[in-house]
Amino acid sequence: MERDTQISALVSRTTRALLERHVRATGVKKGHLVEQALRHHLQALQELPADIVVHPTLVVSRRSGQTILREIRRGQAVPALRSLLGD
Repeated sequence: MERDTQISALVSRTTRALLERHVRATGVKKGHLVEQALRHHLQALQELPADIVVHPTLVVSRRSGQTILREIRRGQAVPALRSLLGD
């Protein structure tokens, strides 16, 4: 039988609130939920090719960010997006 060990991690307030809400709604213990989520994530990272893993955070340079913001404000879809969305 595996022995448990404790880890410590800092998470955002939003993540903690989501965890607390899920725990209250389902009755699942926090430790169990974290263990299962971490195992699931680590297994996916091992099994999936690195080039298809989409990380939840996108880091862009200030210049790229300004370009993205300008395009969003312009509000016009590029032809590739129109084609993708089709009908």
